[in-house]
Amino acid sequence: MKGRWLRAYTVLYLLFLYAPIALLPIFAFNDATIIAFPLGGFTGRWFVELGKVPALHDAALNSVFIAAMASVSATVLGMLAACASTRYEFPAKRPIMGFIMLPLVLPEIIVGVSLLVVILRAGLHLSHWSIIAGHILIVTPFSIAILSSAFASLDRSLEEAAIDLGETPWSTFRLVTLPLVMPGIISSLLIGFTISLDEFIIAFFLSGSEPTLPVYIFGQLRFPQKIPIIMALGTILVVLSILLLVTAEYFRRRGIRRAGGQDSGGFLG
Repeated sequence: MKGRWLRAYTVLYLLFLYAPIALLPIFAFNDATIIAFPLGGFTGRWFVELGKVPALHDAALNSVFIAAMASVSATVLGMLAACASTRYEFPAKRPIMGFIMLPLVLPEIIVGVSLLVVILRAGLHLSHWSIIAGHILIVTPFSIAILSSAFASLDRSLEEAAIDLGETPWSTFRLVTLPLVMPGIISSLLIGFTISLDEFIIAFFLSGSEPTLPVYIFGQLRFPQKIPIIMALGTILVVLSILLLVTAEYFRRRGIRRAGGQDSGGFLG
C-alpha cells in the first residue's frame, strides 16, 4: 500500500512540475495570439517569425558564446578540483571543497548582486565577460560533482601500470586517465552549457547592454503580441535542453562503465 501511494505521489508531482512545459508546444502551434483555450487552429508561422527578429538572433549568439566559454572554463577548473579531491590529501580538504561547492546552495540573486557590486567597485564594465565569470562560478560545482564521480570510479591500477612501464605522470594522465574520464568531461561540458544557456538571474544583473537569450525573453513578455513567438522559442529550447541532458547522462554512465565503477545515480535517475 505504501508503495502505491509513493508511486501516485511521484506521478502527481511530475505532472505538477512538467504540465506547464507541456503547454509550450500546444500554444506554439496555436494560430491565435491570445494564450488561452479554446485554441484558434494549427499553424507553424510563429516558428517562421523567429527568423525575422534580429535582436533575438543577437541574444541567441550571445548566449551560445557565453555558455561555451563558461562550460569549457568550468570543466577545466572542475577537472583540476575533482582530481585533487579524489587523489590527494591536503590540509582542510573538506572545508575547501565545501567552500568551492557553496554556489550550489547560495541563492542566485545573492550571487548576482554580489558580483555586480564587485565588478562596479573594481571599475570594470558589464559585458559578456562579466556574465561568463558569474556562470563559471555557478557551473563549476556541477562540473566538480560530475568529474569527481568519474575520477573516483577510475581504477588506479591502470595508472600505476602505465608508470611502471616507463610513462611519466603527465603522459600517464594524457594517455590513460584522460581517455577514461573523457565521457565525464563531455557530460560536464554539456551540463555546463545547458545550465549557462538557461541561466537568467546572474545574466540579468551582469548583462549590460548585450542581453542573453533568457534576459531577452523576459523583456519581451511585456508585449502580448510577442508571446506566441516566445512560446515557439521556448519549445525549441526545451527540446534542445532535453537532448543535451540525455546526451550528458549517456556519456556520464558510459564513463562509469568504462572505468569499472558503480553507478550511484545521476541527472536522470
